Amino acid sequence: MKWTFPNILTLLRLVAAPGIVIMFLYFTRPWADWFALILFVTAAITDWFDGYLARTWKQETKLGAMLDPIADKAMVVIALLVITGYAGMDPWILLPATIIMFREVFVSGLREFLGDTAGTLKVTKLAKWKTTAQMVAIAVLFATGIFQHMWIERTVGMDRTILADILAGGDDPVGVRMIRDAYWYTWWIGVGLLWAAAILTILTGWDYLRKSMPYLKEPE
Repeated sequence: MKWTFPNILTLLRLVAAPGIVIMFLYFTRPWADWFALILFVTAAITDWFDGYLARTWKQETKLGAMLDPIADKAMVVIALLVITGYAGMDPWILLPATIIMFREVFVSGLREFLGDTAGTLKVTKLAKWKTTAQMVAIAVLFATGIFQHMWIERTVGMDRTILADILAGGDDPVGVRMIRDAYWYTWWIGVGLLWAAAILTILTGWDYLRKSMPYLKEPE
């Protein structure tokens, strides 16, 4: 195995994946949401950065090619599990998250069965868009959790009449309306991107299966 700087970045991203869960085990919200968001965005940036450096420095290795998709899948799957959990199993999130995770398991199993042949099936631009949509959707949904708990913190104990007046356009000294709007905008943008990622997941999964079919036929 050849350890290069891009490979080390990839390994750190893989190790960081379980850190998302740890944030919610050892920190209260919204601090857990903040830390998870920062960790996830940092890992997503290194996902682009390590590939760029490997190509630029001509340090592409078999180890990096093996670790990179594993790190990506670990980050996405673990983050989706956390988001699904704190969203209260909301079907708008649960269904696309299930589709995405099913596809990852299916394709991973298919790759394992194909063995060395899997290396001939190149990653398409559509698959890269799928990964990007997943990463952005998850980051936005972590932000939703932050605004949700900011809303709770600033409205708990507030008189309902005063709150209704603020939401109707009255004086808003603590920014309640802004937090409410930020919560709903990030929620719908995040859910929309997650569904877009799920659709791309189905398309790329089908494309991978179609390209694999010649290698799955029984010898005549």
